[in-house]
Amino acid sequence: MQPRPWPKVPELTAQVARAVAARGPYPLAMRVRDELGELFADADFAEAFEARGRPGWSPGQLALVTILQFAENLTDRAAAHRVRYGMDLKYALGLELDDPGFDASVLSEFRTRLVEHGMEEKVLDLLLTGLKDRGLVKAGGRQRTDSTRVLAAVRDLNRLELAGETLRATLEALACAAPDWLVGAVPVREWADRYGPRTHSWHPPASTSKREEMALVYGRDGFALLEAVHAPDAPVWLRELPAVQVLRAMWVQNYHRTVTEAGAEVKRRESEDLPPGRLRLASPYDTDARYGLKQGSWWTGYKIHISESCDETDVQDAATGQAVPGADGPPPRLITGIATTDATVTDAEMTEPVHHMLAARGLLPAEHFLDSGYASAELIVGMKKNFGVTLVTPVLLNSSPQARAGAGFDRTAFTIDWDKRQATCPRGDTSTWWSPATLRGTKAIVIKFDKETCRPCPVRDQCTRSKSGGRTLSLQPREVQEVLDHARLQQGDEQWRAKYGTRAGIEGTIHQAIAVTGMRRARYLGLQKTHLEHVFSAVALNLIRLDAWWNGHPLDRTRVSHLARLDLSLVA
Repeated sequence: MQPRPWPKVPELTAQVARAVAARGPYPLAMRVRDELGELFADADFAEAFEARGRPGWSPGQLALVTILQFAENLTDRAAAHRVRYGMDLKYALGLELDDPGFDASVLSEFRTRLVEHGMEEKVLDLLLTGLKDRGLVKAGGRQRTDSTRVLAAVRDLNRLELAGETLRATLEALACAAPDWLVGAVPVREWADRYGPRTHSWHPPASTSKREEMALVYGRDGFALLEAVHAPDAPVWLRELPAVQVLRAMWVQNYHRTVTEAGAEVKRRESEDLPPGRLRLASPYDTDARYGLKQGSWWTGYKIHISESCDETDVQDAATGQAVPGADGPPPRLITGIATTDATVTDAEMTEPVHHMLAARGLLPAEHFLDSGYASAELIVGMKKNFGVTLVTPVLLNSSPQARAGAGFDRTAFTIDWDKRQATCPRGDTSTWWSPATLRGTKAIVIKFDKETCRPCPVRDQCTRSKSGGRTLSLQPREVQEVLDHARLQQGDEQWRAKYGTRAGIEGTIHQAIAVTGMRRARYLGLQKTHLEHVFSAVALNLIRLDAWWNGHPLDRTRVSHLARLDLSLVA
C-alpha cells in the first residue's frame, strides 16, 4: 500500500480551527504543526511500507496520530474518532473538514509494521534529531535515569491457574486450526467441561489436597495432548503452532514425568526445582512477561528505564515560574532515551545499554544522575573510560563488621601502598600476604597480616574477630578501589547530597508518564510492542513539555512551593 504524502493545511480548515482555538488554550496538535511542521516524513518509514498498491494513509501522519493518542491516553477507536471529528487533528494532519478519517484497525496495522521492521524507536529518533538541530537537546550537560515496573496486559496467575489456562489456550488453538483431528485425539466432551471456561471464571477447590490433585490432572492431560500432537499420524504442522510450543515449554518448566513398568507417573516440580525467573513463563498469552520483584513489590510484566535531560536552570526563573522561550530561555527537560526489559532484568544490567543508546543518538551527558541500583565501582570506572560520562550516584557502604558497628578499625584505617603491594595497619605493622583472587565472580586482592603480629596486639579486639589468625583485608583492583573509596567519602558531604538531589526529579517524570499516558499498564502483548508503546508515550510527553515551553510555562517550574518562593525572595 503506497503511502500518500502530507498535505498542506487547507485554508478553510485552518480558518475554522484557529477561530475555534481562539476561545481557549491553543491545542497541542495545532501547536505541534505550527512549530514543527511535518514532523515525520514518509520517507523515514519507507522500509515498512510497500511502494505498490492503492494509496493509503501517510505513515508520518499515522505516527503523529499515535503520539497524540498517547498524549490523551485514548484507545484506537477513540483516536480514530478524534481524527474524524476533532478540528485540531484535522489541522495538524492537513485534512479537509469533510475528510472521513480512517478505520481504527489502521493504527494496529501501523504499529505491527513498525515492530516487524524493527522501527520501534524511529519516532523518538526523528524527534530528537529535529530538536538537536534547534539546540533543545545536546550532548554533555546533565541527564538522569530511573526505572519503574510495568504490568503486562495479562492476568496474574498462580501455578494451578497457569497450568489450566495454558492447556485451555492450546485446546482453543487446536479447535480452530484442526477441529477434525482434535475430535479423534482427545475426549472432547469430557475436556470441554474441564477446559471450556477460563480459569478465572470459577473458584479452585479450597482443599490443598484437591488443588494438588487438580494440578496432576492438568499435568497428565497436558502430556497426553503433547503425545497426540507428536504422534506419527498427526499433521506435522500442528507441532509448530505457537500455542503448542508454549504448552510444551510450560510443561517442561512445571512438571516431571517418569516412565516405569507400572506406567507413566506425573509429578509437579517443587519450588526449588523450578527454572530461574528469567526463563519461567508467566502467561500463555504473553510469553515475554516475567515475574518481577522491586522494593518488596511483586508484579508480572516488564520494566521501563527513562532517561531525561536535567540541566540546571536559572534560580530566579524557578521562583517566578516564568521562562522566555527561544534561544535565551532554558530548554525544557526532555526524554532522551527509553529502554524496556522484562521484569527480571536488574538496573545494574542496564547501565551500559542505556549509555550505548544515548551514544547512538549523540546525546551522552557529561554527568549522569542514577540511584544506587544502577551503580557499582566497576560501572563508574567503565562508564568514565568507555563513554566519558561521570556517574553521580551513591555506592554501597563498607559492609565489614567494624564499619557496620561504627567502632574499631575498618578498611579505611589501613594505609595501602599499591606500588609496594603492601598494607600498613593503624599501629604501623605491615602485611605479609598480597594475592590476586576471585571472590563471588569478581576480581579482588586479598591482604593478610601475620598471626604472630596480630596475636599480641593490644587493640586486636577492635581489628578482627578471628581468635587465632591475623587480620585479612579484601580489596578490589586499584583503579576500582580508589574510585569506590572516593565515592564513599564524597557522598557523605552535604554539598554532594544537595547536588545529587537533582536525581529526584525523574520521579516526577515517571509519575507524569503514568498519569498522562497510562504507562504503568501495558496495552499490548509482547516485549517489542510494549517497548513501542513506551517510545510513543515518551514522544507524547516530550511534545507536551515542548508545548508548555513554547507557551512560556515549563512543566517543571509551574509548581514551586511557597516556602521556596519565600527563601528565594530573602536571598534576593
